[in-house]
Amino acid sequence: MAARIRKGDQVVVISGSDRGKRGEVLRVIPKENRAVVQGVNVATHHTKPRGMGQPGGIERREAPIHLSNLMLLDQKSDKPTRVGFRVLENGAKVRVARATGNVIEG
Repeated sequence: MAARIRKGDQVVVISGSDRGKRGEVLRVIPKENRAVVQGVNVATHHTKPRGMGQPGGIERREAPIHLSNLMLLDQKSDKPTRVGFRVLENGAKVRVARATGNVIEG
């Protein structure tokens, strides 16, 4: 299946406790249909000190969020949009914003 959301895309959360937040996709996990988005779904992890000089403590990091809760932001209109696909004349398959028909870069 072609990737509708990829690393580096700007997305908005459409459901859940972080609804309305925007961020950049840091990592996509295709087998689990999840993505890690900067500043979204932040979880607290308690870590033990490991080795010499490496402190333990409480750290906050982004947890994966399901792809169905994310929507891609159109770069030109800056609004959430569904993603479609189109094959160009040269044979390249590109992502297309359904709302505007613009080709999505990247």
